[in-house]
Amino acid sequence: MTVTRRVSSDAPWEQAVGYSRAVAAGDFVFVTGSTSVTRGEVVHEGNARAQTAQAIANVAAALTRLGADLTDVVRTRMFVTDISRWREIGDAHREAFGDVMPATSMVQVVALIDPRLLVEVEAVAYKPGIGGAAADADAGAGAGSAGALDEAVGDRPAAAAGLGWPG
Repeated sequence: MTVTRRVSSDAPWEQAVGYSRAVAAGDFVFVTGSTSVTRGEVVHEGNARAQTAQAIANVAAALTRLGADLTDVVRTRMFVTDISRWREIGDAHREAFGDVMPATSMVQVVALIDPRLLVEVEAVAYKPGIGGAAADADAGAGAGSAGALDEAVGDRPAAAAGLGWPG
């Protein structure tokens, strides 16, 4: 029985740095830092609340690919470039999670990978047996499967286009 499953969004950093968008292992799903990027482009520039909502939507998409959802989230971490905007960011987090109320941290950082990004959200979900669950059609077959969340173009992931990734 497979005890670890992975999914990818094909963001250019995944291959360069060597990580997965999300990993289901045992009873947990670990979702890597997610930002306000859609189809390889930064969206909601300058809007901390909307960027947080988009980042959490990207977390939700990764969880869904592995058979979990936001109601399974037990921990989030928010990395923000301007802690004085905590209320906007916190409001979006509260709206997304409602009564789930995961444990969380909000930490100011000097910068994120793109200067237009204001927020990055990591998540940990708990769902008994999820690491060994049968892979769904979207996740592909096998433990090392990395089905894409975004569309790739040629040999370069779609996310590379607007994010200063070498072409």
